[in-house]
Amino acid sequence: MWTGLVAVLILWWFTSHAVVGLAGWMIGAGDIFGMVAGYTCALLVLLMARIPYLEHMVGSDRVARWHARAGRYTILLLVFHIVFEFWGSALERGTPVLSLAWQMTTQFPYLLPAAIGGALLLVVGLVSAGLVRRRVPYELWYFLHLTTYLALFLTFGHQLALGTSFSGTFARGCWFTLYLAAAGAVLHYRVLTPVRRNLRHRLRVESVTAEGPGTCSVVLQGSRLDELAPQPGQFFRWRFLTKGLRLSSNPYSLSGAPTPGSLRITVKRSGNHSARLAGLKPGTRVWAEGPYGALTAARRQRAKVLLIAGGVGITPLRTLFETLPAASGDLTMIYLARSEADLVLRHELEAITLRRGHRLRCVADTPASGRPSPLTAAALRAEVADLPEHDVYLCGPPGMMSAAWDGLRKAGVPARNIHHESFTL
Repeated sequence: MWTGLVAVLILWWFTSHAVVGLAGWMIGAGDIFGMVAGYTCALLVLLMARIPYLEHMVGSDRVARWHARAGRYTILLLVFHIVFEFWGSALERGTPVLSLAWQMTTQFPYLLPAAIGGALLLVVGLVSAGLVRRRVPYELWYFLHLTTYLALFLTFGHQLALGTSFSGTFARGCWFTLYLAAAGAVLHYRVLTPVRRNLRHRLRVESVTAEGPGTCSVVLQGSRLDELAPQPGQFFRWRFLTKGLRLSSNPYSLSGAPTPGSLRITVKRSGNHSARLAGLKPGTRVWAEGPYGALTAARRQRAKVLLIAGGVGITPLRTLFETLPAASGDLTMIYLARSEADLVLRHELEAITLRRGHRLRCVADTPASGRPSPLTAAALRAEVADLPEHDVYLCGPPGMMSAAWDGLRKAGVPARNIHHESFTL
């Protein structure tokens, strides 16, 4: 993003006319804001193209945070571009701003589509704001987000219009390359690859099993699933092709080691989508995209490993507990839940512990109980004496993750050895 900003400033400097007076400086600032906004729009698309390198090496949650942050910057840049351009032009011509805005939008054919595209971007930005986002159904937010592609298409002609810094041959070629690369990444990774894989592997629901209060496991059957090369700790985005579920695509981690013929997820009821999974019928077709995520063995740097799971965050860590190579006693699991009934998959963890010689500690407790937190530095050191010599994997609710991070850092675990991933939509 910073590289693009520098490139835009250099391009503007060598292609702009002499800047004279307040109006000229305002128009120049508006041009720069617009050029940088155009660049960050391309970055937004690339960040959400689900490029495997980013998804596997950086992590889907971190890429999503970068996308959200870049989106906020883009909306601010867009607003500044509009304000400075019209305000500066109004000063230069001695015309009221609103009157000038109407004249220019109707006079120049590329401005009307750009105005529509800009309005769409502002709506998407508003709906994605924290206070609004929490009150908007995920499906509505998702489909409004898809209009971003239409918005960028509508504004592209305005970016390359005669008289702009991108009207030159070299700059135009670079801009076309940037946007074509972003569009190509989306087409390949979000359309063609999922279509090819789902036609080949043909996933269906095999069975649904209750695991605890409001929690169920879904076993999915397909052909040649080993070609997907899913790793323990990763997740897919699942779309179940049945009434009430086919419009939603939600991320759920694998809760069992993948096999060439089947995959398993375990889901806790936390909304309409997850609540309906308990009623899935065997044979239901499934559309899956992935695997994604970087909470895998590839992050491991040390021989000893501590896994800390909270609630249904056990799902990716259960697969690591089963598959991570480790000498007897070098792999420890701390599993936290609000009640004994919420310790789902506990029987499987106990069986793995006996088979592999690992250490397992299950804690059923609530913050309201008044008992000391098991995630303080002292409690963690008491549980794992040589804690700073461990890699630590975290997965659970945000509050638990934050408490665990603080406790681990105070206990002397380097930040580079604490691995976590959040799947909050």
